[in-house]
Amino acid sequence: MWALKLRMWLLLAILFAIVYAVVSWLSYAAGISNFYFYLILSLAMMFIQYLVGPKLVEWTMRVRYVKREEYPRLYQLVESLAMRAQIPVPKIGVAQIALPNAFAFGRGIKDGRVCVTEGILKLLSEDELKAVLGHELSHLKNRDVLTITLLSVIPMIMYRIAWQFLFYGRRRDSRGGNTALVGLVAFVFYFITNLLVLYASRIREYFADRGSVLLGNQPSSLASSLYKLVYGSARMDKESLKEVEGLKAFFVNDPSQALNEIRELKALDLDKSGTIDASELTMLKNKKVHLGFADRLMEALSTHPNMLKRIKQLSEYKA
Repeated sequence: MWALKLRMWLLLAILFAIVYAVVSWLSYAAGISNFYFYLILSLAMMFIQYLVGPKLVEWTMRVRYVKREEYPRLYQLVESLAMRAQIPVPKIGVAQIALPNAFAFGRGIKDGRVCVTEGILKLLSEDELKAVLGHELSHLKNRDVLTITLLSVIPMIMYRIAWQFLFYGRRRDSRGGNTALVGLVAFVFYFITNLLVLYASRIREYFADRGSVLLGNQPSSLASSLYKLVYGSARMDKESLKEVEGLKAFFVNDPSQALNEIRELKALDLDKSGTIDASELTMLKNKKVHLGFADRLMEALSTHPNMLKRIKQLSEYKA
């Protein structure tokens, strides 16, 4: 856990060091007078996203907030987990989509919302669902949704600078070579910072997994739920996956990677029961996970960790 925290703090330091270096270099080398315009514009867009983001998620995912009498067991699970996590009970919703998954969002802990899809309610056992809900409440407790939103502004700024100077700067500036160089450097930094933000997103998933275990859930229950979610996503048609493509960072797993992940995870289910029990998870603990170049590349470009690595990490935890 301390290793994860150290990685996150180092990552934050690197990101803001990059921003400082880029701002200093641009100001010195290109005499940019309107950089702060891009900064203010990006911050304004982030603030608008902060205000309207929850409504966009609700609309896209067709979320309906439910009453206790409709889903009494779901309410009981969320309330007990929120009490353990020492956070306010979030609003509880059901997304009217078949894709099995769950997600948390909101402007902060007091505005937290936890939603499950109709698909996940039909797929998971109670212990598995509780483990997934613990994962989502940990996201709220860690405030990592807001952290990722703030970090995402950095590549956004780099992208705007790159676009401006690569495609417009040469038309208005006699120093065409200099402005093209500024745009090219900004684009390189956009690519690097975007990879770092994706890395931060993957770290937050490890934090949330650990948080679910700290809330009293068995590591094997969460591992089994992840296995079932991958299997359930792999069975969905392409249109259903496209429907949620823009919001997959909110989910417990990345549905678009399910077809690749299910091939690796099937080997963990030794008794072919459709679950990963404690003994199967213990066996994974004693094995080494080797990822090929393609798997490492796909992980680097994903918002979620490689699922086999993630379940391997769960095998290290004790309830």
